[in-house]
Amino acid sequence: MNPEKDFAPLTPNIVRALNDKLYEKRKVAALEIEKLVREFVAQNNTVQIKHVIQTLSQEFALSQHPHSRKGGLIGLAACSIALGKDSGLYLKELIEPVLACFNDADSRLRYYACEALYNIVKVARGAVLPHFNVLFDGLSKLAADPDPNVKSGSELLDRLLKDIVTESNKFDLVGFIPLLRERIYSNNQYARQFIISWILVLESVPDINLLDYLPEILDGLFQILGDNGKEIRKMCEVVLGEFLKEIKKNPSSVKFAEMANILVIHCQTTDDLIQLTAMCWMREFIQLAGRVMLPYSSGILTAVLPCLAYDDRKKSIKEVANVCNQSLMKLVTPEDDEPDEPKPVVQRHADPNPDDSLAKQEGTGSGGPDGACDSSFGSGVSVSSPAGTGRAPVTLHLDGIVQVLNCHLSDMTIGMMTRIAVLKWLYHLYIKTPRKMFRHTDSLFPILLQTLSDESDEVILKDLEVLAEIASSPAGQTDDLGPLDGPDLRVSHSELQVPTPGRASLLPTPSTKGLECSPSTPTMNSYFYKFMINLLKRFSSERRLLEVRGAFIIRQLCLLLNAENIFHSMADILLREEDLKFASTMVHTLNTILLTSTELFQLRNQLKDLKTLESQNLFCCLYRSWCHNPVTTVSLCFLTQNYRHAYDLIQKFGDLEVTVDFLTEVDKLVQLIECPIFTYLRLQLLDVKNNPYLIKALYGLLMLLPQSSAFQLLSHRLQCVPNPELLQTEDSLKAVLKSQKADAPSIDYTELLQHFEKVQKKHLEVRHQRSGRGDHLDRRVVL
Repeated sequence: MNPEKDFAPLTPNIVRALNDKLYEKRKVAALEIEKLVREFVAQNNTVQIKHVIQTLSQEFALSQHPHSRKGGLIGLAACSIALGKDSGLYLKELIEPVLACFNDADSRLRYYACEALYNIVKVARGAVLPHFNVLFDGLSKLAADPDPNVKSGSELLDRLLKDIVTESNKFDLVGFIPLLRERIYSNNQYARQFIISWILVLESVPDINLLDYLPEILDGLFQILGDNGKEIRKMCEVVLGEFLKEIKKNPSSVKFAEMANILVIHCQTTDDLIQLTAMCWMREFIQLAGRVMLPYSSGILTAVLPCLAYDDRKKSIKEVANVCNQSLMKLVTPEDDEPDEPKPVVQRHADPNPDDSLAKQEGTGSGGPDGACDSSFGSGVSVSSPAGTGRAPVTLHLDGIVQVLNCHLSDMTIGMMTRIAVLKWLYHLYIKTPRKMFRHTDSLFPILLQTLSDESDEVILKDLEVLAEIASSPAGQTDDLGPLDGPDLRVSHSELQVPTPGRASLLPTPSTKGLECSPSTPTMNSYFYKFMINLLKRFSSERRLLEVRGAFIIRQLCLLLNAENIFHSMADILLREEDLKFASTMVHTLNTILLTSTELFQLRNQLKDLKTLESQNLFCCLYRSWCHNPVTTVSLCFLTQNYRHAYDLIQKFGDLEVTVDFLTEVDKLVQLIECPIFTYLRLQLLDVKNNPYLIKALYGLLMLLPQSSAFQLLSHRLQCVPNPELLQTEDSLKAVLKSQKADAPSIDYTELLQHFEKVQKKHLEVRHQRSGRGDHLDRRVVL
């Protein structure tokens, strides 16, 4: 510093003392400066006051010499003390040079700068608020200072500034938020702690409504929640908890839509605390905001669905995710199936009645956008702020939702509970919004069929529920779908109709609306027959599925849909099946289900007597396909009490190629005759006169069997047949006469027998062709 330079009104002694390396001498100079400035204040000499401050700033605080800078800092603090309440008039000039020293490389100098600023702020109090941003910016840097003394000094200054903000009602929150938004993304542990402490303070001030600006800092708060320091994580938890309490108290002023995507992102993080907290927030948002959250459904599902498969290690996250999933599902109503025109919807959070809230329905009370699986959220729907009009145009857009559901269902590595939840969603959407959902059926259909191979029975059950709803929903009628915004779902009537399989068949011409077999059966839509075709194709291409789950799937479908329609359509499809071996196997499977499953009790009763045209029609349809398997054809005749025809069929067995598999099926039929299903058949053996062909048919089976356990079983049964002479009564004679006078049956059994011979001839040709190709036939038994 130039000793000859004029620093008036500062005396040479003051200047020398300010430049001294000893703190005590600089302090003496500061007292002299304080005395000098007080005199200028008393004289109201603002020119000299400014001149003193400028000199201390330019020539000392911003000097290149470290001792001069220290002198300048203590001199500026002395000026502020002398100015007292008038220091507010000179705060910019006082603060700027001090803040510049915050960046000094010398830690002692940074400490003195902090001390000086403390004294300036302490005197000015509320007058420093217009300069709050620059003070906060400087403090945020000192909070992460490596020197403990500097950090300690900054904490004192920080507490002082917090007291001032808390006491004042003139804090400029709007101007502060951009700085807070910038600083909140700091990765420094101390800076994060500093930020969180300030947010806590601002949140506690009644006159400061930080909730309005929460969307701007929420993402940063979740970032801090993932800090490695336990204390910072705990502080951040407290802050987020306070915000959530405030949201619950004042939901009408919350900008739910602006924060939805932020929560979606953090619900997918790998950090358990962040994920649980975000999921709890999401739960509250869905329950408080209601349909305002619908435009973000696909993003929410992307985040929530994987959590449903968590194990007990993440039980809390799983439970909250389940509530989110259920609450979101309840928001979808039949109104969403209407044309895609946004309708004003009263937001749930604006409803003053707590009994109507979704939270009340769910019984939960504590806290945790449209896009696909790549988390590209945002539906393009403008949702107005809840604090604005109180009403928002909300439209459910299924494209993104279906894409997410399809994506999760296609992922074979995803957990069972997630797959079940996806299927529940699909079922719910088909129930609530069938017309819109049928636009997506062609894209969903293949994966739904693929899911039938799932390892979980529960997944398969839910999958079948969805497929059954698709097959039976009135919205699936091609005539009713109208022009659709998506893949063309129309299928030609010729493909969907059940063709009449023969001129002598009693099958009625099916309507274009479905496969109605009788007025009592429910109408199936255009997808029903398509479903049956694809299901059989899947059984054909994946034989293990047929072996392991085939019966289970068909039985469940018989419960979900109409059993008569299922058997009728499958029989018709199998009639045109080119793979005769598969047709035989499938017929055997269907026959076993028909004869043994409790789900088919009503259908068995319908076929038992063939009293109605509908039952005769069904029998003829089944018979033609059952001809692919001779033994099942006989069992069908036993079920329908067509004993004479059964006998005629067995007579034809002599012309067939008898193999081990064939004899095994005869063995199983004998075992089946001893089961409760055929109790009526065994009792009819008492009426020898009226059932001669039943006995002949059974003897025919006996003659087919080798000397085996089944042979012994059937032989013992036939030995129990009583002598017809002993049972002859007058009533039985009248019954015989009456039956002789009865009308001839309406079924052309001759034509059916010819059909049987034709089918068996085709099977024989196929076997011979295989034999010519070298296929093994070593299992054939020559009698």
